[in-house]
Amino acid sequence: MADVRYYDVRSVRGEVTQIDIDNGVVESAGTSFFDKTVIRVLGPRGWGILTRDHVDIDDRRELDGLVAAAARLAAVTKDAISLADAPRGVLAVPPLGEDPRDVDLEEKTRLLAGIEAAARIEGVANTRARYTEGIDAVRFRDSSENEYSFEAVRSGFSVLAIASKNGVMQMGSERDHITTGFNLRDKQGLGRKAGEVAVSLLDAKLPKGGAQRAILDPELAGVFTHEAVGHASEGDLVREGASVLGGKIGEEIGCRGLVIVDDPSLHEFGFIPVDAEGVAVQRTEIIRDGILTSFLHNRETLAAVGDGIPGHARAEHGAPPIVRMSNTFIENGDASYDELLAECRDGILLIGSRGGQVDPGRGIFQFNAEYGYIVRGGETTDMIRDVSLSGEILSTLHNITLIGDDRRMSPGYCGKGGQSVPVSDGAPHLLLEGAVIGGRGE
Repeated sequence: MADVRYYDVRSVRGEVTQIDIDNGVVESAGTSFFDKTVIRVLGPRGWGILTRDHVDIDDRRELDGLVAAAARLAAVTKDAISLADAPRGVLAVPPLGEDPRDVDLEEKTRLLAGIEAAARIEGVANTRARYTEGIDAVRFRDSSENEYSFEAVRSGFSVLAIASKNGVMQMGSERDHITTGFNLRDKQGLGRKAGEVAVSLLDAKLPKGGAQRAILDPELAGVFTHEAVGHASEGDLVREGASVLGGKIGEEIGCRGLVIVDDPSLHEFGFIPVDAEGVAVQRTEIIRDGILTSFLHNRETLAAVGDGIPGHARAEHGAPPIVRMSNTFIENGDASYDELLAECRDGILLIGSRGGQVDPGRGIFQFNAEYGYIVRGGETTDMIRDVSLSGEILSTLHNITLIGDDRRMSPGYCGKGGQSVPVSDGAPHLLLEGAVIGGRGE
C-alpha cells in the first residue's frame, strides 16, 4: 500500500461494572463487556479511520484488510497532516492492592449501600450513590513496528446528599476514584460528610458579590487549573486559534513561583503508562515560574504548532485519539494554610466545585464553589453558599499572591470531542488578590 504513510491499530477489551443506589433502593447493578478496535491510516493528505468490534490484531490477513479499508477512506480526505517524531516506551502499571474482580457484585452493592446510608443524617431528604469499575486490556500496533500491551484497573464511587428545610434545598457530595484496586471499604465517613455539608448549607449565609481577596481550596484551585489553563494549553486548540495562550510561549503569564504541570506518569486517577499513539509519557511543565513554557501535544499538533512534547494523546474506547490532559496541577509553594489566612485578613474562603464554564479562546471563566466561609481578621467565620468565582485566565494567574504547601489531587472525568477520559487535577491552597466573587447577599 504505497499511499499509506503510517497506520496504527489500538484494541481495547474489557468490562464496566456499575451500581446505582437511590434513597436506599438499588436501581441497577451489573457488568457489561466491550471489545473495540480503532484503525487509523495516514494517506497522502489525511486520515482514514475505522472502528470495529472483535478484531484479532494478531490475524495478519484481517489486519491488512482493515488497513486497506481505512486507506480508501484516507484517499478522500484533504487535510495536510504531518507527524512529529516521538519517543517510545511503556511505564509499569502500579500494582493493585485488592483486585476489584475478587469482590463479588453483592459485596460491592452492600458496601456502596453503607456509604449511601451514612449520608442519610437528620435533615437529608434524598441520597444517591454510584460505583463504577473499569477493566481495560489495551493492545497497540503500528506500521513502525511499535507494539505494546497493558491492563488498567480503575474503581471509584460518588455519593450525593440533598437536604431540605422550609423550601430551601442544598447539596453535598463526595467522590473517590483510584487506579490501584478496590476502594469501597471503610468509606462511610465520606457519605456522612456529604450529608453534613448539605445540612449545614441550609443555614449558611449568602455572600455579597464583588472584588475581594479569596482563598481557593485545592479542589477549586485544581478545577481552575484543569479547565482554564489545561484546556487552553492543548495543542489542537492552539492550532485552531481557540486558545488565549496561543503565541505566548516564553511570556510571563502568571505570578512568580507559579508552576503548572501535566503529568500522565503520576499514579493518580489520570495515570496512563503510554499514550494512545504509542508515545512515551512524561511530565510536562506548562508554566515554570510564571512563564509559559510548553503546550500539550499529540504527534500531529506538535508538528503543526511546536513548543512542547508529545505523549498527550488519549482516546475513549472505540474512538480516535485526541489531545487530552491527564493529571494537571499546580506545584506546591511554601506558604502554610495559616499564613494564607493571615495574609487574606478580610475576604472569603471558597471550597469545592459545582461546575462552571470556561472559554479558552476568549480567556474567561466562571466556576461555582460548593460552599465557603467569610474570612475576618485572618480567621474563618460565617459559612456561605451559592457563591462563584469568575474572571480572566491571564489576570487571575497574575493575581495569585501566595501559593500553599498542601497540594491535594481530586479525581474525575473530562469531556472533550464527545469523549470522556479519567483525569485528576489539584493544587495547594491559593490566595488571590481582587478575585471577582458572585453572590446574592446584601
